[in-house]
Amino acid sequence: MAIRSLSERRRTLAGWLLLSPALLTVALFAITPILVIARISMAKADVFGGVTGAFTVDNYVALIDPVYGKTLGYSLGLAALTSIFCLILGYAVSHYIVSRPADRQPLLLLLLIIPFWTDFLVRTFAWISLLGRGGPVLGLLDLFGVHANSLVPSQTAVVLAMIYSFLPTAVFPIYAAMRGIDPSVREAASDLGAGWWQTHLRIVAPLSLPGIIAAFLLTFVPSLGVFVIPVLLGGGKDLLVGNLIVTLYTEFRNQPMGAALSMILLGLMLLSLLVAAVVLRTRARRTA
Repeated sequence: MAIRSLSERRRTLAGWLLLSPALLTVALFAITPILVIARISMAKADVFGGVTGAFTVDNYVALIDPVYGKTLGYSLGLAALTSIFCLILGYAVSHYIVSRPADRQPLLLLLLIIPFWTDFLVRTFAWISLLGRGGPVLGLLDLFGVHANSLVPSQTAVVLAMIYSFLPTAVFPIYAAMRGIDPSVREAASDLGAGWWQTHLRIVAPLSLPGIIAAFLLTFVPSLGVFVIPVLLGGGKDLLVGNLIVTLYTEFRNQPMGAALSMILLGLMLLSLLVAAVVLRTRARRTA
């Protein structure tokens, strides 16, 4: 027993030694910055834009102001709208790719991801050319009798660009979940008289739920922090949380307020992860 216990201790120690570089990296580059931001969020800003060593929650209390609440509500609504559209389109695209022959699926996935090898800022400026005056989108609308000078800046342009930017992050988890579904399950549903909608609502979608939830998180969470798209395509009229944080840090030179808003944004992201974990655990218990 003593020899076995000693062997287990050595294995445990060896495991921790192997994990130590990764743990140290996470601690230095992930946990430590969050702790620093949390500490700054409870400090005060001086007249020169620096940070004093005070310890207060006034920055969080100040965020109760309706101005900040409006920005936060708009950010949540836009992120939710973007995520919903990405889920609908991502589900359709994933189903199409899964239904193709296995040797063609990697090519389709590659075609989906190739445009995103281009810089994010370049792709955003491309939307300005597409939706701006003299662009192909306005030309197509003119053919249907819809006349407009330009779609930039507008909320429509912001939503379209955000859906385009986060669509691949919705496709891949849903595709991975759908690929794991045995094709015979769909064939059995068809043999039992289930139509296309019934098959998807009662079989494919429930079995793909982990991928759908993952796709929602991968689109909703980063959508909250976007700040380039609303500025370039929305004209900066309606700020998102990301834009407001940048403004607080750069223009207002109020680091504590910006840090406090960053912590609230982080809290919303963690809350969304918690809700997703609860939904998946509940589903697993019901399945068991």
